[in-house]
Amino acid sequence: MSSNYFKVIRSGINSTFQDEGRSKLNHLGIPFSGAMDNRNYLLANKLVQNNLNNPVIEFAYQGPHLKYMGEKINIAITGDITFKIRSMTSEINGNCYETYEINNGDEIDILSTNKSVYGYLSLSGKLDVNYQWGSCSTNTKSNIGANNGKKLQDEQIIKISKINKDFIKKKVNYLNSKIEKIRVIKGTNFNYFSETAINNFFNKEFKVSKLSDRMGMRLEGPQLENINSTNIKSEGLIKGVIQVPGDGNPIIMLSDHGTIGGYPKIAVIISSDYDRLVQIPSGSKIKFQQVELLDAETLFKMYEMETQNLLNQI
Repeated sequence: MSSNYFKVIRSGINSTFQDEGRSKLNHLGIPFSGAMDNRNYLLANKLVQNNLNNPVIEFAYQGPHLKYMGEKINIAITGDITFKIRSMTSEINGNCYETYEINNGDEIDILSTNKSVYGYLSLSGKLDVNYQWGSCSTNTKSNIGANNGKKLQDEQIIKISKINKDFIKKKVNYLNSKIEKIRVIKGTNFNYFSETAINNFFNKEFKVSKLSDRMGMRLEGPQLENINSTNIKSEGLIKGVIQVPGDGNPIIMLSDHGTIGGYPKIAVIISSDYDRLVQIPSGSKIKFQQVELLDAETLFKMYEMETQNLLNQI
């Protein structure tokens, strides 16, 4: 066994290993996967001075409770998270977007996300995880990636293959902002839907279903009437596309989505809004706003600039 490792005391609700994901494999039926909230993933790695594509532990709603054994390391947690760090002599309430030194025998207890879904735990070094097709990202639907494609389990040992001993204290001021409306561009089957359905889509609220996961976000609300065909010939899907099955309730494809689908597509979430979309918890209400493609491209450039500015502050 590696001399540096975490022991999982409590695995949490949906804790997996993630990195930036897999590219150019959709034609083989292998989805992109990767961290759901890319900005928070990148900030987690930069805080501990890692390569930006290093593996991290992604968790949803409740994170893992881990006990560390080994040489001193730095850790950081990003998102809107309540967590504690316990040593033999003390217990502190941790702050997100700030590094902490963890010593042999210390525990990290990630209690919950706060009105959000995903958080990220990074450490100054490299997790000893296996890769498939150039990525460690875990897809539990397909059993792909690190940890044999499974979520973390209680009593599991997480080995650390390499430690970065740069223990400079790092911190960045960042607020996970909410978004009033999720912006979209028209989907390829936009004209399949009635005028009433389109009006409802852009003017009525939808509720995020409890059935949502890394594969898709199911919505409940006004049923969207299809006036053409509720099924189409299966074709390629992308992250953020909104399919509408026969029951009229939209499904937003997320990071572990299937690579083809046969439901009409009414719209696509613009890339700059995706990180904030995935942080909307079940039971929340959302609304959609249409933008043009040129506006979506401009907004994404602004998102990338903001992300880079945050990384440069660390």
